[in-house]
Amino acid sequence: MAGIMMVKNMPLKVGHTLTVTGFPTEGAERFIMNIDYGDDIAFHMSVWLNTTSGYKDLVVYNTKQGGCWQEEIHTGLSPFKQTGLFKFTVTLTREEFLVILSDGSEVHFPNRMGAFWWPLLTADRFTGR
Repeated sequence: MAGIMMVKNMPLKVGHTLTVTGFPTEGAERFIMNIDYGDDIAFHMSVWLNTTSGYKDLVVYNTKQGGCWQEEIHTGLSPFKQTGLFKFTVTLTREEFLVILSDGSEVHFPNRMGAFWWPLLTADRFTGR
């Protein structure tokens, strides 16, 4: 399934902010966004909307380095909904990826790999029925 997105400020460097807006595809269950280079994923954001797999209103953050996923970070209830516009920003600092969600909540995800820039953003997909 396809989604509509607008992505700004690529590649992502320290001090830059990436703004993502879009509408979930009807029936979508999940959206994945990665900031990566090669096989390493510095910032993985998996938004679970309302799924048949039991996940609902959950956002999972992680890093994949050297082919291995690290410890997941889960936040409270997700502001993402199956209908309507969503918007969030990701700002890279030397220490973290600062995520500001549409409800104003902040997620401080550590810059586990310590990189100062990332050349690639992939907004993988909306998946669903």
